[in-house]
Amino acid sequence: MVTGGRSAGPGAPAPGPVRRWVLGARPRTLPAAVVPVAVGAAAAWWAWHHAQLPVLPGVAQPGPAAAPRLVAAGPHPVAWWRCGLALVVSLALQVGVNYANDYSDGIRGTDQARVGPLRLVASGLCSPRSVKVAAWLAFAVAGVAGLVLAAVAGWWLLAVGATSVLAAWFYTGGPRPYGYVGLGELFVLVFFGLVATAGTTYVAVGTFPGAALVAAVAVGLLATALLEANNVRDIGGDRAAGKHTLAVRLGRRRAAWLYVGSLAAAAAAVVAVAVCWAPWAALALAAVPLARRPVQVVLGPGDGPRLLPVLSGTARVQLGGGLLLAVGFVVGGLR
Repeated sequence: MVTGGRSAGPGAPAPGPVRRWVLGARPRTLPAAVVPVAVGAAAAWWAWHHAQLPVLPGVAQPGPAAAPRLVAAGPHPVAWWRCGLALVVSLALQVGVNYANDYSDGIRGTDQARVGPLRLVASGLCSPRSVKVAAWLAFAVAGVAGLVLAAVAGWWLLAVGATSVLAAWFYTGGPRPYGYVGLGELFVLVFFGLVATAGTTYVAVGTFPGAALVAAVAVGLLATALLEANNVRDIGGDRAAGKHTLAVRLGRRRAAWLYVGSLAAAAAAVVAVAVCWAPWAALALAAVPLARRPVQVVLGPGDGPRLLPVLSGTARVQLGGGLLLAVGFVVGGLR
Protein backbone atom coordinates (compact mmCIF):
# COMPACT_ATOMS: atom_id res chain seq x y z
CA MET A 1 0.00 0.00 0.00
CA VAL A 2 2.78 2.43 0.78
CA THR A 3 5.02 2.80 -2.22
CA GLY A 4 8.52 4.07 -2.78
CA GLY A 5 11.28 4.20 -5.34
CA ARG A 6 11.40 5.08 -9.04
CA SER A 7 10.62 3.17 -12.17
CA ALA A 8 13.21 2.75 -14.86
CA GLY A 9 13.39 5.66 -17.23
CA PRO A 10 12.71 5.45 -20.97
CA GLY A 11 15.30 3.31 -22.71
CA ALA A 12 16.64 1.91 -19.46
CA PRO A 13 17.42 -1.83 -19.51
CA ALA A 14 14.79 -4.03 -17.93
CA PRO A 15 15.79 -5.50 -14.55
CA GLY A 16 16.72 -9.18 -14.43
CA PRO A 17 14.38 -11.96 -13.30
CA VAL A 18 15.35 -11.70 -9.63
CA ARG A 19 15.79 -7.95 -9.43
CA ARG A 20 12.37 -7.26 -10.93
CA TRP A 21 10.70 -9.21 -8.11
CA VAL A 22 12.80 -7.39 -5.53
CA LEU A 23 11.81 -4.04 -7.02
CA GLY A 24 8.19 -5.18 -7.26
CA ALA A 25 8.22 -5.93 -3.53
CA ARG A 26 9.19 -2.24 -3.04
CA PRO A 27 11.96 -2.61 -0.46
CA ARG A 28 11.80 1.11 0.37
CA THR A 29 8.41 0.50 1.96
CA LEU A 30 9.70 -2.14 4.39
CA PRO A 31 10.48 0.36 7.17
CA ALA A 32 6.70 0.79 7.40
CA ALA A 33 6.63 -2.84 8.55
CA VAL A 34 9.75 -2.75 10.74
CA VAL A 35 9.01 0.41 12.72
CA PRO A 36 5.74 -0.76 14.37
CA VAL A 37 7.31 -4.02 15.52
CA ALA A 38 10.41 -2.24 16.84
CA VAL A 39 8.29 0.24 18.80
CA GLY A 40 5.93 -2.48 20.04
CA ALA A 41 8.80 -4.68 21.22
CA ALA A 42 10.52 -1.75 22.95
CA ALA A 43 7.23 -0.80 24.62
CA ALA A 44 6.95 -4.39 25.88
CA TRP A 45 10.43 -4.14 27.41
CA TRP A 46 9.52 -0.82 29.04
CA ALA A 47 6.17 -2.13 30.32
CA TRP A 48 7.79 -5.08 32.02
CA HIS A 49 10.05 -2.73 33.97
CA HIS A 50 7.13 -0.46 34.82
CA ALA A 51 4.49 -2.94 35.90
CA GLN A 52 2.41 -0.15 37.44
CA LEU A 53 1.43 1.11 33.97
CA PRO A 54 -2.33 1.56 33.45
CA VAL A 55 -3.77 -1.05 31.12
CA LEU A 56 -7.11 -1.70 29.52
CA PRO A 57 -9.81 -2.71 32.05
CA GLY A 58 -9.90 -6.41 32.70
CA VAL A 59 -6.39 -7.10 31.36
CA ALA A 60 -3.87 -8.32 33.93
CA GLN A 61 -0.68 -6.31 34.31
CA PRO A 62 2.66 -8.04 33.75
CA GLY A 63 4.65 -8.91 36.84
CA PRO A 64 6.87 -11.60 38.36
CA ALA A 65 3.89 -13.87 39.03
CA ALA A 66 2.95 -13.77 35.34
CA ALA A 67 6.45 -14.50 34.06
CA PRO A 68 6.06 -18.27 33.52
CA ARG A 69 2.95 -17.66 31.40
CA LEU A 70 4.57 -14.95 29.30
CA VAL A 71 7.95 -16.53 28.71
CA ALA A 72 8.21 -19.44 26.31
CA ALA A 73 11.98 -19.98 26.57
CA GLY A 74 14.74 -18.44 28.68
CA PRO A 75 14.59 -16.36 31.84
CA HIS A 76 13.73 -12.99 30.28
CA PRO A 77 10.14 -11.86 30.90
CA VAL A 78 9.74 -10.44 27.38
CA ALA A 79 9.28 -13.24 24.83
CA TRP A 80 11.61 -11.86 22.16
CA TRP A 81 11.08 -14.76 19.80
CA ARG A 82 7.45 -13.75 19.58
CA CYS A 83 8.58 -10.27 18.55
CA GLY A 84 10.62 -11.93 15.81
CA LEU A 85 7.55 -13.75 14.54
CA ALA A 86 5.58 -10.50 14.68
CA LEU A 87 8.26 -8.96 12.45
CA VAL A 88 7.87 -11.83 9.96
CA VAL A 89 4.09 -11.25 9.91
CA SER A 90 4.49 -7.50 9.41
CA LEU A 91 7.10 -7.79 6.64
CA ALA A 92 5.17 -10.52 4.82
CA LEU A 93 1.96 -8.46 4.93
CA GLN A 94 3.78 -5.40 3.58
CA VAL A 95 5.30 -7.36 0.70
CA GLY A 96 1.97 -9.10 0.08
CA VAL A 97 0.00 -5.88 -0.10
CA ASN A 98 2.62 -4.39 -2.44
CA TYR A 99 2.27 -7.30 -4.86
CA ALA A 100 -1.52 -7.30 -4.44
CA ASN A 101 -1.69 -3.60 -5.33
CA ASP A 102 0.58 -4.18 -8.31
CA TYR A 103 -1.73 -6.92 -9.56
CA SER A 104 -5.05 -5.18 -8.94
CA ASP A 105 -3.99 -1.75 -10.19
CA GLY A 106 -2.26 -3.38 -13.16
CA ILE A 107 -5.28 -5.28 -14.43
CA ARG A 108 -7.46 -2.18 -13.98
CA GLY A 109 -5.02 -0.02 -15.93
CA THR A 110 -4.58 2.38 -13.02
CA ASP A 111 -0.78 2.27 -13.24
CA GLN A 112 -0.43 3.26 -16.89
CA ALA A 113 0.34 6.90 -16.04
CA ARG A 114 1.97 6.34 -12.65
CA VAL A 115 5.04 8.45 -11.84
CA GLY A 116 6.49 6.38 -9.00
CA PRO A 117 8.05 2.95 -8.64
CA LEU A 118 8.30 0.08 -11.08
CA ARG A 119 5.06 -1.88 -11.42
CA LEU A 120 5.42 -5.46 -12.59
CA VAL A 121 2.05 -5.89 -14.30
CA ALA A 122 1.77 -2.44 -15.87
CA SER A 123 5.33 -2.65 -17.22
CA GLY A 124 4.70 -6.07 -18.73
CA LEU A 125 7.70 -7.56 -16.91
CA CYS A 126 5.55 -10.17 -15.12
CA SER A 127 2.19 -11.73 -15.86
CA PRO A 128 -0.78 -10.73 -13.70
CA ARG A 129 -1.20 -14.33 -12.56
CA SER A 130 2.40 -14.62 -11.32
CA VAL A 131 2.12 -11.37 -9.35
CA LYS A 132 -1.16 -12.53 -7.82
CA VAL A 133 0.48 -15.81 -6.78
CA ALA A 134 3.40 -13.89 -5.25
CA ALA A 135 0.97 -11.80 -3.20
CA TRP A 136 -0.79 -14.83 -1.79
CA LEU A 137 2.50 -16.61 -1.08
CA ALA A 138 3.53 -13.61 1.02
CA PHE A 139 0.16 -13.68 2.79
CA ALA A 140 0.67 -17.40 3.43
CA VAL A 141 4.02 -16.71 5.12
CA ALA A 142 2.31 -14.14 7.32
CA GLY A 143 -0.44 -16.66 8.06
CA VAL A 144 1.95 -19.41 9.18
CA ALA A 145 3.87 -17.06 11.50
CA GLY A 146 0.59 -15.65 12.79
CA LEU A 147 -0.74 -19.15 13.48
CA VAL A 148 2.23 -19.85 15.75
CA LEU A 149 1.66 -16.59 17.61
CA ALA A 150 -2.03 -17.36 18.01
CA ALA A 151 -1.19 -20.79 19.43
CA VAL A 152 0.93 -19.29 22.20
CA ALA A 153 -0.67 -15.87 22.78
CA GLY A 154 -4.39 -16.38 22.12
CA TRP A 155 -6.50 -17.89 19.38
CA TRP A 156 -8.47 -14.66 19.01
CA LEU A 157 -5.40 -13.37 17.14
CA LEU A 158 -6.46 -15.55 14.21
CA ALA A 159 -9.40 -13.23 13.62
CA VAL A 160 -7.06 -10.22 13.68
CA GLY A 161 -4.71 -11.90 11.21
CA ALA A 162 -7.49 -12.93 8.84
CA THR A 163 -8.93 -9.42 8.91
CA SER A 164 -5.48 -7.98 8.15
CA VAL A 165 -5.03 -10.20 5.09
CA LEU A 166 -8.52 -9.47 3.77
CA ALA A 167 -8.01 -5.75 4.31
CA ALA A 168 -4.68 -5.93 2.48
CA TRP A 169 -6.22 -7.67 -0.52
CA PHE A 170 -9.36 -5.57 -0.83
CA TYR A 171 -7.44 -2.29 -0.55
CA THR A 172 -7.17 -2.34 -4.35
CA GLY A 173 -8.61 -5.80 -5.09
CA GLY A 174 -12.12 -7.10 -5.52
CA PRO A 175 -15.07 -5.47 -7.27
CA ARG A 176 -15.22 -2.47 -4.93
CA PRO A 177 -11.74 -1.73 -3.52
CA TYR A 178 -11.92 0.64 -0.58
CA GLY A 179 -8.60 2.24 -1.53
CA TYR A 180 -10.40 3.66 -4.55
CA VAL A 181 -12.91 5.54 -2.41
CA GLY A 182 -10.51 7.28 -0.03
CA LEU A 183 -10.27 4.84 2.88
CA GLY A 184 -6.62 3.88 2.49
CA GLU A 185 -5.44 6.15 5.30
CA LEU A 186 -7.81 4.49 7.75
CA PHE A 187 -6.45 1.06 6.80
CA VAL A 188 -2.85 2.17 7.31
CA LEU A 189 -3.58 3.83 10.65
CA VAL A 190 -5.37 0.76 12.01
CA PHE A 191 -3.25 -2.08 10.66
CA PHE A 192 0.23 -0.57 10.32
CA GLY A 193 -0.22 1.44 13.51
CA LEU A 194 -2.54 0.05 16.16
CA VAL A 195 -2.57 -3.62 15.17
CA ALA A 196 1.12 -4.03 14.33
CA THR A 197 2.50 -1.95 17.22
CA ALA A 198 0.15 -2.75 20.11
CA GLY A 199 -0.17 -6.30 18.79
CA THR A 200 3.58 -6.83 19.09
CA THR A 201 3.52 -5.55 22.67
CA TYR A 202 0.67 -7.90 23.51
CA VAL A 203 2.26 -11.06 22.14
CA ALA A 204 5.49 -10.19 23.97
CA VAL A 205 4.10 -9.49 27.46
CA GLY A 206 0.41 -10.34 27.32
CA THR A 207 -1.00 -6.87 28.00
CA PHE A 208 -1.91 -3.59 26.31
CA PRO A 209 -0.07 -0.81 28.19
CA GLY A 210 -1.47 2.66 27.67
CA ALA A 211 1.92 3.89 26.49
CA ALA A 212 2.00 1.25 23.75
CA LEU A 213 -1.49 2.16 22.55
CA VAL A 214 -0.69 5.86 22.21
CA ALA A 215 2.70 5.07 20.65
CA ALA A 216 0.82 2.88 18.16
CA VAL A 217 -1.22 5.93 17.14
CA ALA A 218 2.00 7.88 16.52
CA VAL A 219 3.43 5.04 14.43
CA GLY A 220 0.19 4.74 12.45
CA LEU A 221 0.12 8.45 11.73
CA LEU A 222 3.67 8.33 10.38
CA ALA A 223 2.68 5.47 8.08
CA THR A 224 -0.41 7.44 7.06
CA ALA A 225 1.78 10.42 6.14
CA LEU A 226 3.87 8.10 3.96
CA LEU A 227 0.75 6.95 2.11
CA GLU A 228 -0.41 10.54 1.72
CA ALA A 229 2.97 11.53 0.28
CA ASN A 230 2.48 8.81 -2.33
CA ASN A 231 -1.13 9.75 -3.07
CA VAL A 232 -0.50 13.50 -3.35
CA ARG A 233 2.15 12.74 -5.96
CA ASP A 234 -0.27 10.52 -7.90
CA ILE A 235 -3.34 12.79 -7.85
CA GLY A 236 -3.28 13.41 -11.60
CA GLY A 237 -2.87 9.79 -12.64
CA ASP A 238 -5.31 8.47 -10.05
CA ARG A 239 -7.98 10.97 -11.02
CA ALA A 240 -7.62 10.04 -14.69
CA ALA A 241 -7.87 6.33 -13.81
CA GLY A 242 -10.96 6.80 -11.64
CA LYS A 243 -9.11 6.04 -8.40
CA HIS A 244 -10.64 8.43 -5.89
CA THR A 245 -8.08 8.39 -3.09
CA LEU A 246 -8.51 10.81 -0.23
CA ALA A 247 -5.92 13.05 -1.89
CA VAL A 248 -7.97 13.10 -5.11
CA ARG A 249 -11.13 13.89 -3.16
CA LEU A 250 -9.50 16.70 -1.18
CA GLY A 251 -7.50 18.20 -4.02
CA ARG A 252 -3.81 19.06 -4.18
CA ARG A 253 -3.74 21.86 -1.59
CA ARG A 254 -5.93 20.34 1.11
CA ALA A 255 -4.27 16.94 0.67
CA ALA A 256 -0.91 18.61 1.34
CA TRP A 257 -2.22 20.05 4.59
CA LEU A 258 -3.62 16.65 5.55
CA TYR A 259 -0.09 15.29 5.13
CA VAL A 260 1.33 18.03 7.37
CA GLY A 261 -1.45 17.42 9.91
CA SER A 262 -0.62 13.73 10.09
CA LEU A 263 3.01 14.49 10.90
CA ALA A 264 1.99 17.08 13.51
CA ALA A 265 -0.49 14.66 15.12
CA ALA A 266 2.20 11.97 15.28
CA ALA A 267 4.49 14.40 17.11
CA ALA A 268 1.63 15.26 19.50
CA ALA A 269 1.11 11.56 20.25
CA VAL A 270 4.80 11.21 21.06
CA VAL A 271 4.54 14.17 23.44
CA ALA A 272 1.58 12.48 25.13
CA VAL A 273 3.59 9.28 25.63
CA ALA A 274 6.50 11.26 27.08
CA VAL A 275 4.34 13.34 29.42
CA CYS A 276 2.02 10.59 30.66
CA TRP A 277 4.26 7.52 30.75
CA ALA A 278 7.79 7.41 29.33
CA PRO A 279 9.76 10.68 29.34
CA TRP A 280 12.55 9.22 27.22
CA ALA A 281 10.06 8.72 24.39
CA ALA A 282 10.64 12.40 23.66
CA LEU A 283 13.83 11.29 21.88
CA ALA A 284 11.60 10.66 18.86
CA LEU A 285 11.09 14.42 18.52
CA ALA A 286 14.72 14.65 17.37
CA ALA A 287 13.41 13.42 14.01
CA VAL A 288 11.20 16.51 13.58
CA PRO A 289 13.88 18.46 11.62
CA LEU A 290 13.84 15.66 9.03
CA ALA A 291 10.29 16.72 8.16
CA ARG A 292 11.27 20.25 7.21
CA ARG A 293 12.21 19.56 3.59
CA PRO A 294 9.27 17.26 2.66
CA VAL A 295 6.83 19.72 4.25
CA GLN A 296 8.31 22.59 2.26
CA VAL A 297 8.06 20.63 -0.98
CA VAL A 298 4.51 19.37 -0.47
CA LEU A 299 3.25 22.85 0.47
CA GLY A 300 5.04 24.41 -2.47
CA PRO A 301 4.12 24.42 -6.16
CA GLY A 302 4.48 21.42 -8.44
CA ASP A 303 2.93 18.04 -9.03
CA GLY A 304 3.90 14.54 -10.11
CA PRO A 305 7.68 13.99 -10.35
CA ARG A 306 8.45 17.19 -8.44
CA LEU A 307 6.87 15.60 -5.37
CA LEU A 308 9.10 12.50 -5.35
CA PRO A 309 11.37 13.99 -2.62
CA VAL A 310 8.33 14.13 -0.31
CA LEU A 311 8.04 10.34 -0.34
CA SER A 312 11.71 9.65 0.36
CA GLY A 313 11.85 12.40 2.99
CA THR A 314 8.77 11.04 4.75
CA ALA A 315 10.30 7.57 4.79
CA ARG A 316 13.31 9.03 6.63
CA VAL A 317 11.02 10.75 9.13
CA GLN A 318 9.13 7.52 9.72
CA LEU A 319 12.25 5.40 10.16
CA GLY A 320 14.13 7.97 12.26
CA GLY A 321 11.19 8.90 14.46
CA GLY A 322 10.06 5.31 14.93
CA LEU A 323 13.47 3.97 15.86
CA LEU A 324 14.14 6.87 18.23
CA LEU A 325 10.79 6.20 19.89
CA ALA A 326 11.85 2.58 20.36
CA VAL A 327 15.20 3.69 21.79
CA GLY A 328 13.35 5.99 24.19
CA PHE A 329 11.32 3.06 25.51
CA VAL A 330 14.43 0.92 25.91
CA VAL A 331 16.35 3.64 27.75
CA GLY A 332 13.35 4.29 29.97
CA GLY A 333 13.20 0.60 30.83
CA LEU A 334 16.88 0.48 31.67
CA ARG A 335 16.59 3.50 33.95
